[in-house]
Amino acid sequence: MEVKEAQKAEIGIKKSNREAVVKMLRHLLADEFLLYTKTRNAHWNVEGIDFHTKHVFFEEEYGKLEKFIDEVAERIRMLGFYSPGTLKEFLELSHLEENNPDQTDSASFMTVLLKDHDKVIKFIRESIGENAEAHNDEGTADFITGILQAHEQMAWMLRASLKQFDS
Repeated sequence: MEVKEAQKAEIGIKKSNREAVVKMLRHLLADEFLLYTKTRNAHWNVEGIDFHTKHVFFEEEYGKLEKFIDEVAERIRMLGFYSPGTLKEFLELSHLEENNPDQTDSASFMTVLLKDHDKVIKFIRESIGENAEAHNDEGTADFITGILQAHEQMAWMLRASLKQFDS
């Protein structure tokens, strides 16, 4: 999928490096959008004895993801390129599957979301060094480190919540 340059960005990173970083950010943006959508789905459709607490929990989580989406898209623009913005592009770029759990209980939703957070964490972790070292973009490396830490916390919350169901 073509990465379209929006404007010349003379920021001390050559164009080929900015383009490589943007390709990674486009995948991250797509992952964040899919994870956001799946978390919204959990918020809307969760059922069970813990409905209210999980309904509120999922709302808090998709709020965090919504912020990441905006920040990643804006980072792409800062680097001089256009952000993807269609569902088709997001589905083509994402590492995540567009899937739902078989059940509508909180544990089923959380299991699917935890797997997705873990995939995002691994992808970001693999990208940090490459952005800083190979592409001379410490700014993006620092930026995605913050997102990594937030995903680690979100995954921890899901893991801790699922512990009661592991028996």
